Amino acid sequence: MQNKIQGVYLVTDRPLCIHHRLEDVVRLSANGGVSLVQLREKETSSREFLELAIHLKKILSPFKVPLLINDRVDLCLASGADGVHLGQTDLPWFVARKLLGDKAIIGLSIETKEDWGNLQKENPNLTLDYLAVSPVFDTKTKTNTKPAWGLAGVQWLRERTTLPIVAIGGIHLDNAKDVIQAGANSLAVVSAICSAKDPKLATESLRNLF
Repeated sequence: MQNKIQGVYLVTDRPLCIHHRLEDVVRLSANGGVSLVQLREKETSSREFLELAIHLKKILSPFKVPLLINDRVDLCLASGADGVHLGQTDLPWFVARKLLGDKAIIGLSIETKEDWGNLQKENPNLTLDYLAVSPVFDTKTKTNTKPAWGLAGVQWLRERTTLPIVAIGGIHLDNAKDVIQAGANSLAVVSAICSAKDPKLATESLRNLF
């Protein structure tokens, strides 16, 4: 699935969907050529999360756009989603791989250079589908992040891995091209699409940078 880890990657945030319902944002972004959608729900119940995941999976299936679940391997299995995005304190990625199988897309956030070093010590033969540099720039959508990597941080990780790199954090149309040139294969955005008056156009504008 590594060929899917490129282009525009939508990370959902319902409170930021100020002009459209979440399902409409997702549908419009799919029409605009989004490559991946990650369902991120921090405040909802497991049951509501599951129902939403199933609903979004149905919306995205005709577009052949993979749906990833943030953190929750159990809800990925239950919903039939295509994979998970994991943070440093979530279920270990190699356990998720055993549970989800070889075809699942599994991405892991790298928040510090120490995270990268620890990952190499754990298992140099990575079966991850991508690494997420988080955050590239300071962002208000996540408040518990480590210091921003900056463009130099993206370049640093690019020099050390052949895995696709997903850049997330404070990315918008004005700085996206610089992030791509620094070595990112994919741009993960939240408010740039969720809060857009025209999510389809916002997605197309970012996609065209590739």
